[in-house]
Amino acid sequence: MSLQSPPAATAAAGLPPGPGAELEQEQEQGSAAPPAAEEDGEDEEEEEEEGEKERDKLPPIPAACGAAAGGRGFSNHMLGIGKRSKKSVFYFQQFHHNYQPKERRYRKQKFTHATCYTQHQKRDDMEKAKSSGDWKAVHDFYSTTFDSFLEINAAFKKDANSPFNTTEDSGINAKFVNVVYDALLNTPQDVQKSVLKGIINGLLQEWKGPRTKDDLRAYCILLQNPQFSNTSTYVIYAHLLRQIAALTEADHHFLVHWSKKISQRRFKQVVDRLLQFISLRLFPAKPEEFPPMVKCTWWIPSATKVLALFNAANSLISPPIISYTDFYNSTLDHIDLMEEYHNWQCYGNSHRFSFCQYPFIISIAAKKVIIQRDSEQQMISIARQSLVDKVSRRQKPDMNMLFLNVKVRRTHLVSDSLDELTRKRADLKKKLKVTFVGEAGLDMGGLTKEWFLLLIRQIFHPDYGMFTYHKDSHCHWFSSFKCDNYSEFRLVGALMGLAVYNSITLDIRFPPCCYKKLLSPPIVPCDHNTLVGICDVTLDDLFQIMPELAHGLSELLSYEGNVEEDFYSTFQVFQEEFGVIKSYNLKPNGDKIPVTNQNRKEYVQLYVDFLLNKSIYKQFAAFYYGFHSVCASYALLLLRPEEVEILVCGSPELDMSALQRSTQYEGYQKTDVTIRYFWDVVLGFSLDLQKKLLHFATGSDRVPVGGMADLNFKISKSETSTDWLPVAHTCFNQLCLPPYKNKKELKQKLIIGISNAEGFGLE
Repeated sequence: MSLQSPPAATAAAGLPPGPGAELEQEQEQGSAAPPAAEEDGEDEEEEEEEGEKERDKLPPIPAACGAAAGGRGFSNHMLGIGKRSKKSVFYFQQFHHNYQPKERRYRKQKFTHATCYTQHQKRDDMEKAKSSGDWKAVHDFYSTTFDSFLEINAAFKKDANSPFNTTEDSGINAKFVNVVYDALLNTPQDVQKSVLKGIINGLLQEWKGPRTKDDLRAYCILLQNPQFSNTSTYVIYAHLLRQIAALTEADHHFLVHWSKKISQRRFKQVVDRLLQFISLRLFPAKPEEFPPMVKCTWWIPSATKVLALFNAANSLISPPIISYTDFYNSTLDHIDLMEEYHNWQCYGNSHRFSFCQYPFIISIAAKKVIIQRDSEQQMISIARQSLVDKVSRRQKPDMNMLFLNVKVRRTHLVSDSLDELTRKRADLKKKLKVTFVGEAGLDMGGLTKEWFLLLIRQIFHPDYGMFTYHKDSHCHWFSSFKCDNYSEFRLVGALMGLAVYNSITLDIRFPPCCYKKLLSPPIVPCDHNTLVGICDVTLDDLFQIMPELAHGLSELLSYEGNVEEDFYSTFQVFQEEFGVIKSYNLKPNGDKIPVTNQNRKEYVQLYVDFLLNKSIYKQFAAFYYGFHSVCASYALLLLRPEEVEILVCGSPELDMSALQRSTQYEGYQKTDVTIRYFWDVVLGFSLDLQKKLLHFATGSDRVPVGGMADLNFKISKSETSTDWLPVAHTCFNQLCLPPYKNKKELKQKLIIGISNAEGFGLE
């Protein structure tokens, strides 16, 4: 799909123009003048003067709203109340003509009422209204509070006399906002209608000059309105989003910092509401509920831009307010993702909208589709060129030219694999097929997976020396030992890339920092002198690899005594390499610079940078180039480090019920008593035992991006004695299960089998 970004904000703050000459002519000919205000003596005149003074402080109302259009008002449909008529007018631009608000008198009493109205008073009024059926006080409060941006600030600002002009404090009484909104949906329809009328008043104001902080506060409050979950309010909601999206970058900066102070519950509700708005605009259950797409192409771009503000706010907090996966919109899995991707490639971040400009909203499953299809297109292009070259030389085309054919000997697995991938570097983007020399058989997927598993097992073995396994963190890290040839690190990187493109889940345990480095930068630089694999690292990154060392450095930072005298350290560190202790300066003349209370933060930062960046630079650079030799694609710009890890290693989230639904059987029926025993036992396992079962049967305790169904898990009947333990063929994700006599025996044998199997890549 192709969507156009909304145009720049107009004088009416991004609102669309009037509905056209016909309606303007209708207004001129058929409009009635607003009713004159009654004059009830001097007191009323004094109040009128006070009202005029207050009204002068407000932005002027557009001229289009200056007269009533034939006595017409808002329909319940427009305001999200009750059933809608088929003849209801949808377009918000017609609100200028269809609704003429009464002349408001902004008396000081109104502001006093709004400012002093407390949460307890609000609750008391609600209880009285529910018991008595008299909602007048509640109606007056809501109609007053939401009548304008000025009134919203009067009601919800913590202190009316304080400007609250900093990013640190929005000045919003969040508790009162929650009370008011939580009660709103329990009020009668006319109360809810009055709130929406007031919001429309605020949105129709003509803005002159930059927005004030009070305006931004009002936007922040209005975004939390639960009424916008109703599709019948979407016309109003769309214009609210459009105005917010059209704000300046400086105003967005304030909204981002203020949004991070919203409670987790309310924050999640706003995000879900925005995602629902986008989904229903893309695939409306009832298309007649919305204007035609051609007349509101700006809806989705506006909502996505506002969602980006909340994503930015979420990223500023550690830990984040909600998970990054809560921003995924699975509806996008069903649109033409490659069109979105190509639009983004062609137009970048220009005026043409593409969801790829906002990758946080695209699910990891959709990103995998984009990456694989982009790879397939590259594969097809390369294969086509190979075919043309063959034909031009009058050679017979060979179907093997369409594949990356790897032939290896089991006795020389690593060296043969390295030679093959180096020699066939131009074919790395083709579909992988593996042949073990001297063994008959076609690779239907099983040999490829076995090749990956055996290679990973051998390369990550501690005796091989390429990687160090840290027992405390249960992960591997690059060995800092210097060597003459780093080509095997390049092989590991290429293996990870091939696994992504061939949908193989690898049992590799790298820390999150590794994937952050792998995307630094996400596109290989043209200048080979540019450093790669270097990223900003923190003590938290070190905690995920070497927790004991990180804890010691943390203690150094919090030490209250004299660091220089008590620790007697310098900006020099020591490492053992093949039994020899070597020293490295963290900065020039570091061995002569003592660590003090004043410079200990610098020392810790340089030490962490040395361990995770500088000491392993050559090893990681080779690993980086190996991965990108296969995965060179602009699609990598769409990925977060966590998502790269999931693509390579799978997701840690297990759903054994989903595995049960997708399991295939050979020799068994799913209704057989042995199978019923099996699932009763497995579903009752602890998470640790479930992971062991998955690792035993598939070679990994993680789930592919597509979920359990992508495992193609199979349970086969083993015709052996029931005294035997279950057997697994990890290359085919197959579990061979003898027909045990009862559930107790099955559970006992299964636990023994999965708890004593040797894993791949771990000690």
